[in-house]
Amino acid sequence: MSINFSLLAEDKTSHARLGKLKTPHNELQTPVFMPVGTQATVKGLTPEEVGETGASIILANAYHLYLRPGSEIIREAGGLHSFMNWPGSILTDSGGFQVFSLASLNKINDSGLVFQSHIDGSYHEFTPEKATRVQMDLGADIIMAFDQCTGFGVDYEQAREALHRTTQWAERCLKAHTREDQALFGVIQGNFYSDLRQQSLEDLVGMDFPGYALGGLSVGEPREDMEKILRQFGPKLPVTKPRYLMGVGTPEDLLEGISWGIDMFDCVFPTRTGRTGSLFTRNGRLNIRNSRFKRDFGPLDNKCSCRVCSGYSRAYLHHLFRQKEILGMRLATYHNLFFLARLMTEARQAIGRGDFLDYKKEFLGVYR
Repeated sequence: MSINFSLLAEDKTSHARLGKLKTPHNELQTPVFMPVGTQATVKGLTPEEVGETGASIILANAYHLYLRPGSEIIREAGGLHSFMNWPGSILTDSGGFQVFSLASLNKINDSGLVFQSHIDGSYHEFTPEKATRVQMDLGADIIMAFDQCTGFGVDYEQAREALHRTTQWAERCLKAHTREDQALFGVIQGNFYSDLRQQSLEDLVGMDFPGYALGGLSVGEPREDMEKILRQFGPKLPVTKPRYLMGVGTPEDLLEGISWGIDMFDCVFPTRTGRTGSLFTRNGRLNIRNSRFKRDFGPLDNKCSCRVCSGYSRAYLHHLFRQKEILGMRLATYHNLFFLARLMTEARQAIGRGDFLDYKKEFLGVYR
């Protein structure tokens, strides 16, 4: 068994969908947000704590785990689930985003890429076949086809060349993938050119992947450009398969993606910004380091039921961050992940009622 996706309901006021995704490790409800555990850990939290926040699936990164500790070591440990003691589902990114984000350290051609490690300067080669083998060694429930992501503002020919390469690489990933207990998702690319996105969609849907991701968004573009691609292509992704928007994780963007039919999300934003003291509340984000919280003995968010809001004051969190105590970062990370898990629960409930857009409007009216 790899995965099984069931569409349970569709919102009456938007393209939002309620679904159920069954993997070899658990059954989860969609829409769902996946906390990022790049190095086989969600920074600052134990796997048990991550589960307490409401997370049912996390993301790890094949590129980073290939470099450290090495995918063969994780394979010998019995795979990522055993290695990190996480009982839920895991999705691994292929390393395609690192092709983009670490562009100064790599050289790309049709075969794949040669890159220089950002850790020690050593040289490595990644091909679609190798990216697939690494992810098979890691043993995640869902793995991603190797793709070439391009940034906002690249010219049409560069985007077209990267799209052509992504399509070829997707075919090679499919041929290389042999684990029947894993699902390999395809990645729709094409930058911000609608005709290229359409071509990518048609090419990859023709390959019949068990799930599809929209890649190459949240790469520095204006918000309206991302929303344009979402509007055009979210509803076009196959209806009977899970739809994944890569690298998006603010409450505003999650609700926008859900309204256009997206089922799965991931992003480092809630954990990374949490570690700097930026925290989600129903009334918007706040910086707990601000001096106005020094004598604020109320909860972080009086509408939140997480154990941070139930047991610790804003003044205490302010103190922890001002003193650079590790506990402050841990509590902030826990709260931010709990907040997004609760947001996904409420979104699913609204879809079930058929009034998702009303819920979205009400939430953002207060949050913003």
